[in-house]
This record gives sequence, structure tokens and C-alpha cells, in this order.
Amino acid sequence: MKVLTIVGARPQFVKAAVVSVALKKAKVKEVMIHTGQHYDYNMSALFFKELKLKAPEYNLGIGGLPRKQMLALMRHKIEEIIVKEKPVCMLVYGDTNSTLAGALAARKFSLPVAHVEAGLRSFNRKMPEEINRIATDKISELLFCPTKTAVSNLKKEGLKSGVRLTGDVMYDALRAFLPVAQKRRGLLKKLGLKKGGYFLVTLHRAENTDSKKRLASIFSALFKLAGITKIVLPLHPRTKKYLKASGLLKEAAEKIQLIEPAGYFDNLLLMQNAAKICTDSGGMQKEAYLLKVPCLTLREETEWVETVKTGWNVITGADAAKIYQEGVKGKKAGAHPGLFGGGRAAVMIVKYLKEKYS
Repeated sequence: MKVLTIVGARPQFVKAAVVSVALKKAKVKEVMIHTGQHYDYNMSALFFKELKLKAPEYNLGIGGLPRKQMLALMRHKIEEIIVKEKPVCMLVYGDTNSTLAGALAARKFSLPVAHVEAGLRSFNRKMPEEINRIATDKISELLFCPTKTAVSNLKKEGLKSGVRLTGDVMYDALRAFLPVAQKRRGLLKKLGLKKGGYFLVTLHRAENTDSKKRLASIFSALFKLAGITKIVLPLHPRTKKYLKASGLLKEAAEKIQLIEPAGYFDNLLLMQNAAKICTDSGGMQKEAYLLKVPCLTLREETEWVETVKTGWNVITGADAAKIYQEGVKGKKAGAHPGLFGGGRAAVMIVKYLKEKYS
């Protein structure tokens, strides 16, 4: 049994790391394609190295292009590999351009698609990620859902066949890798950080970086919060580019602790020890919840609605007043229900794959 796996962005590297281990234990041959969507060392190669993720059999080197061109090139190259490798199914993760390109390529050959993190919805179709999710779910034969809400979303869209509630593979990864991350405590000392003594901020989505108005509003709140607590921002290449273009980079460097994009282990450590997390990342909202760190989501909506309902995650958008207001509030305490399964999603995914395609 041979499975073709598509990855391209750093959250997918983390998810694939735990599923690849489960595939190997189950004696399923995996052929991995890295599309190259994330190609900077700190965004790609570092993750493969840290997670001990096997080197991909194919690296397409397709990144830094407009969406339409990127999808077309990825799809063409993946189609060639499908013909060569003849897998029994295609395994895709999440909601990136790489995800959709893999699903579309598979569809041409009637190759079954298995979608990890199926059923997520932000209900904002202006987001490329939302279109990627919906289209990939429509194409997929097996839909591996991380939450009950995801299952419900698919049911409302008439998708019931092949739907499996597995829990979230990011919880598997957190359980596996947090003990490793905790051994790297020298990082906090190196950066002059103390537990609970800083806010961790990540910002990379086009809706925030490409809008001068939104970017200025978010950073005005961060500059104000920097007068109360230390703000640490691993600077995504995209964010750096637009900060510079907006004339905000100099002030950001003066008021905020800007650091290089963090590897997975360093990021886990920074999250676990932060007083709060401010982010527009989907994955970090979830990880913040699992680590019991309050989160401010710098978007107008989230696909992880469960974290908002519990009160551990607050949607602030780019509203400077709301970001500041939520930032100065005391730490969240109280109920923290389990939302993301039992930490065995990877094993369940492989079990379902073998049942279907062995």
C-alpha cells in the first residue's frame, strides 16, 4: 500500500511528522511531495530537521508566486508524480494552496483523496483558505475531522460519506514534542524573557499584512501594550516586507522585541510561557488553548469556534481599542473542556486509511 502525501507550509510539516510515524509503524509506504510553498529556511528546512521528518522524495520548489499561477504549476507537477508513483490514495492537510493543488491533481486521475483537518469553516469566502477547504472537502473521499463542529459543518453541506471524527493531529504533535521543547529553556534566558512576562505575537495573513489600515491599527495597539508588558514578535518575511513599506518597521524595532521566525520547538516554548498570545494563525489559536494560554485572534472570524465559546480565545480583529482592552484584562481561568480528541488522531487516520485502501 502506497500513500502520496502533500505538504508545503510549516503547519503541515508538524501534522505530517506525527502521521508519518504512524504510517511507518503500520508498514504503509509513504511518498512525500513538498511543493515548496514555504521555502525560507526558518519556515521549511528547519522544521524538517527539528521534527526529524524524513526528507521528501520530491521537492517542487514552487513558492512566492501569485495564487493562480502557483496552483497551476503545483497541479501539473503533482500529476506527473501520480503517474510515476501510482499510489492508492492522496493524503492532504489543512487549507493551503498545496492542499487544493494536490486534491485537484488527484481528481484528474480519480485517485481517492483523504483530507486531514476536514470540515473547518470560517464562513468568510474572501479568505483563500476557506475556498481551499471547501473545494478540497468536496473532492475528498475520506474526511478526517478534528472536532465535532467540523463533522456538523460537513453534514450541513450534505457530506456524510467518509466522514471520520479523529481528533486533531496537532494535539498528537503537542503531546509528542512539548517535552522536547521544554528542554530548550535556554531560549528564554537568551531573549531575556520570564514566564508570564510577555505577550507573544504572530502576524502573517494577507488580510492583515496587505492592508495598511489594518496593519497600522494592530501595531498601534501593540505599541500601546508594549508600555505595559514586553511584546515578542517572531517576524514573518511577509510581515517584515509590509511593515517596511508602511513605514512602521523602525518604530516596531524600537518598541517590540522582533526576533527571527521560530522553529517548532522554540515556538512551543514561547507559547507555553507567554502571558497571552495575539495571532492571526489558525493553528496557534488551537495550540494556545491546549497550552491554557489566553489568545487574542487578530481576525474577524475563526474556524476554531470552540475555543471562542469556552472564553479562552477572543476575536478582536484589527480593532486597536479592542486589542488593547483584551490585552490588559486579567488571565482567563475556569472551565477548559477537551475539544480536540485524545491525542491519538494520527493512529486513527492510519487505521481508517488501511481499512479503506489496503
